[in-house]
Amino acid sequence: MKKIALGVTSSVSIYKACEVLRGFQKKGFDVQVIMTPNAAQLISPRLFSALSGKKTAVDLFGDDDSDRIAHISLAEEISLLVIAPATANIIAKLASGVADDFLSTLYLAVRCPVLVAPAMNEAMYLHPQTQANILRLQTAGVELVLPEMGYLACKEEGWGRLVTPEKIIEHGLALLEKSESLKRRTVLVTAGPTREPLDPVRFLSNRSSGKMGYALAGEALRRGARVILVSGPTSLYPPPGAELRPVETAAAMAREVKKNLSRADVLIMAAAVADFRPADRSEQKVKKEEAPPALKLVPTEDILASLARPGGRSKKVIVGFAAETRDVIANASRKLREKKLDLIVANDVSREGIGFDSDFNQVVIIDKKGAVVESPIVSKREISRLVMDRVEVLLGRKK
Repeated sequence: MKKIALGVTSSVSIYKACEVLRGFQKKGFDVQVIMTPNAAQLISPRLFSALSGKKTAVDLFGDDDSDRIAHISLAEEISLLVIAPATANIIAKLASGVADDFLSTLYLAVRCPVLVAPAMNEAMYLHPQTQANILRLQTAGVELVLPEMGYLACKEEGWGRLVTPEKIIEHGLALLEKSESLKRRTVLVTAGPTREPLDPVRFLSNRSSGKMGYALAGEALRRGARVILVSGPTSLYPPPGAELRPVETAAAMAREVKKNLSRADVLIMAAAVADFRPADRSEQKVKKEEAPPALKLVPTEDILASLARPGGRSKKVIVGFAAETRDVIANASRKLREKKLDLIVANDVSREGIGFDSDFNQVVIIDKKGAVVESPIVSKREISRLVMDRVEVLLGRKK
């Protein structure tokens, strides 16, 4: 029996959490309820204990003499964390990483999917800070069931009403199904820039932050895949569970990709690999007066082109990325054909506010049959979902 954690906070719609609990139980799930201290002022934790058959967790430290750390052990046991209803306060805590009670601490410890269903007064819900916090959670990979318009506790009609328990359960079940869609699959992702040294101090590189590749690695993990992340230098933390392979140069990235490719079902080349490197590398810092009048460059290895050679990859899904400044679809389509890719994701990096260094992007996804899908401007987390959905379709075709 799979286990779900149900977080309950101090919204007036707290009574609906009982129906959410019962709904998951009817689907065969074991449910552990966690209440915030303020929620326990509205309804006795004993009610949820009676419904779930388990003692409701409220106090972070509790009165258990076990040597197990309660929120850590629970995080390892559950397949889904649902917070319904979720107040503006808990949303702000999750978005900021504040962990001062059992529920907010559990959130930081889980690796499973997280579903949040907000419920609050319309003014609180539409407040710019609450909306910014919701966006931060979505960017971080949290699934939200956004509230509806309806009659609120303040006796007014407006946005902020908790969605029905049936919708929360439906979204939760969909997340659980997706969390196993890539089980027993291995996804190899490259991310970030490469650096091509001129001397011990200077190097050639590019503006890639690695955010897109790391978002793809995180999404593959959420779908149950084993993930190998080959990353150039970035300031990002790898998604928990990913097997990080740090590299610096294009040559090192090529070696690491080839070393791990035989184990992979999917290769996603999201890294911005340098096309050129200095022909000569000095072992000492080149002084200004010693610098040559022109810098001689030589091509680096084209990793995707080398993988396009016949044999050994017929059942693998290969996804490439194209950062373009003009003729995006035409240039990306040519790269797709020449490098024998199954899918290519392209974007216009000349546009301000998206792409490099941003949490948002707008892309064109093209498959080898010529089908083109254009996304709106959305978070890179949402782009990763779109890409992985297409990857799953392609994997089904290659069985």
